Amino acid sequence: MADDTGVGSPSHVEGSTTSRFTEASASRPTPTRPLPSKVQQPKPQALPTRSALSAILVSTRQKGNPILNHIKLLPWEYADIPADYVVGSTTCALFLSLKYHRLHPEYIYSRIRLLAGKYLLRILLIMVDIPNHEDSLKELSKTSIINNLTLVLCWSAPEAAHYLELFKSSENAQPTAIRTQQAQSYKESLIEFVTAPRSINKSDTASLISTFGTLQNAINAQPEQISAVPGWGEKKVQQWCNAVREDFRVETSRKAAASAKNITSQREIVSESRANETSSPLDAHEEGEEAMLAVEAEGARAGFHEDPEKMAQEEGMSDGIMAALAELRKAGG
Repeated sequence: MADDTGVGSPSHVEGSTTSRFTEASASRPTPTRPLPSKVQQPKPQALPTRSALSAILVSTRQKGNPILNHIKLLPWEYADIPADYVVGSTTCALFLSLKYHRLHPEYIYSRIRLLAGKYLLRILLIMVDIPNHEDSLKELSKTSIINNLTLVLCWSAPEAAHYLELFKSSENAQPTAIRTQQAQSYKESLIEFVTAPRSINKSDTASLISTFGTLQNAINAQPEQISAVPGWGEKKVQQWCNAVREDFRVETSRKAAASAKNITSQREIVSESRANETSSPLDAHEEGEEAMLAVEAEGARAGFHEDPEKMAQEEGMSDGIMAALAELRKAGG
């Protein structure tokens, strides 16, 4: 006989299992999804690698130029450009032979006009292939200043090719590549100061400071004491003592400047006497005497013992003053 309560029936077992699962599910915390952020951060992207150096652009006008045979470190190609060479996005170069410039002086000016304002750095590469080049270079220097050109001189085709390669290879260089490195610490400043003489190196600096303790003691030390420093020979000791004890301005230069000033004053006196000699023979005679006395006085102060008559001949003095000087010398004798 079955139990009326239905305790052992399958429906009762199923109902009790379902209720327990429901209670366990209710007690378990429900996972929550994270809310999407309002600000979307950009994804980092890799920078593109810098491509290799592009070719030097060469104008078709430069066909047959021997410079092209010496451009070997970088590629080059012909292009329709107003300049002769393009060695960067903002850099160009014009090539000029002084021998050609002497025959066709108007050529370079027409080429400069074609550039207009297309490039920031405009180079005028000049081949110095004539002996008397001073006047031509002086003229081209003025032209370069007026037209905002950078003048570069070369004496051979390989040298000119090297300049073009150098400008092209430095197209993407940073300014720090040519900036001098300054000392950042006391040690670096000390090494830079001590190694100013040519033969003293960093190891000599360490030996010097370790021996005397401070730079002040090393400067005030006698040559005999410095010669006891390991690695310091007679040449280094002499250069060090000269560097820390001699004056910055050499005395001989002062004497030379004083001598040049005295010579200039003497020439000015002679020039004044020459300018006034046209007044009359008597005035020329009197002024010639005064000029000779002034020259002798200036020569005595400056320590010169030259013959005034000889110096007058070198200056191209007139016959009247020469005669006056001769008479004065006879009267004095």
